[in-house]
Amino acid sequence: METILPKFDSVFSIDCVIFGFDDGELKILLIKRNEEPFKDWWALPGNIIQHDQSIDLAAERILYELTGLKDIFMEQFHTFGDVNRHPQGRVITVAYYAMIRLNGTKELKPISNYASKAVWIPVNDLPELAFDHEKIFSRGFDKIRNKISYQPIAFELLPEKFTLTQLQQLYEVILNKKLDKRNFRKKMLNYGILKELNEKQKGVSYRAAKLYKFDKRKYAKLFQKELTFSS
Repeated sequence: METILPKFDSVFSIDCVIFGFDDGELKILLIKRNEEPFKDWWALPGNIIQHDQSIDLAAERILYELTGLKDIFMEQFHTFGDVNRHPQGRVITVAYYAMIRLNGTKELKPISNYASKAVWIPVNDLPELAFDHEKIFSRGFDKIRNKISYQPIAFELLPEKFTLTQLQQLYEVILNKKLDKRNFRKKMLNYGILKELNEKQKGVSYRAAKLYKFDKRKYAKLFQKELTFSS
């Protein structure tokens, strides 16, 4: 006789911590919730996973529905499962993070009525967030702060062509410390992974600086171990 087992009743959600860099500021992607609980509160883009959908596909769907962004590579970084993190019951969330270039990024436009709008907000101006999203944001920020010290993830936030000043500004804002200009540039150039271009900045009122590109092929060829980018 076949044994009939009870079904589990679990609720899982996705929350996305999406970073961007623009005008010398590190920014985070937030939505304004249009439903209870926490209606009209700022929150990370997130929602419940559908029962017939994988976690990765759910993350893509939720980010698109709440912001209009798609084809964004995201990586899982932590699971949050405190018992009382949601007022309606036990919800376990899988958090994803991504770092994207804001230069040329299309306008944010929620597809779902779940969010009334989506905006980029500087991390230094972070408002009070719904649920435990401040904790999730902080965990995501710690993730990129640790990773930027030994992997070239900073280049994911910069324009394809950038100045050494822009590169240093990005490291300083993520690491939250001032870096010595001469030492930083010397170290970055000595790694041999920056390609100097025969181009300079355009449309600036000050002396135009040289432009560089990150050489992914050279990085992959030269380095098989962790680098120390920040010290």
